[in-house]
Amino acid sequence: MFADRTLIPTLPASDIARAKAFYTEKLGLKPIEGEMGDLTIEAGDSRFVVYPSEYAGTNRATAASWEVEDLDACVTDLKSVGVEFQEFELQGMKMENSILTAPNGTRAAWFVDSEGNIVGLSQPA
Repeated sequence: MFADRTLIPTLPASDIARAKAFYTEKLGLKPIEGEMGDLTIEAGDSRFVVYPSEYAGTNRATAASWEVEDLDACVTDLKSVGVEFQEFELQGMKMENSILTAPNGTRAAWFVDSEGNIVGLSQPA
């Protein structure tokens, strides 16, 4: 039923204007304003929706992730525009420069958007 359908992640925002500024100014994306006060944001071959919600920022798990080719450069670039990355230890693995490296070589980093949503970046092994 869904094998050939596009999955569109949705992220809540308590302030759509602030979210639009974050995704435009910090991440360099171009949102398209929707008809119901939401934003559709295209990124590569995918898209996601940011919608108004009083529950924004309440999810403590990763809400969306991008796969990148050069995680170090991406983290450095985002830090240079004020994006703050999460620092933590996971199953005995420690982060270095905001990047966690899994035993299989996959590397990942996480930041919180302007609305409190946890967003991940990963670089395959």
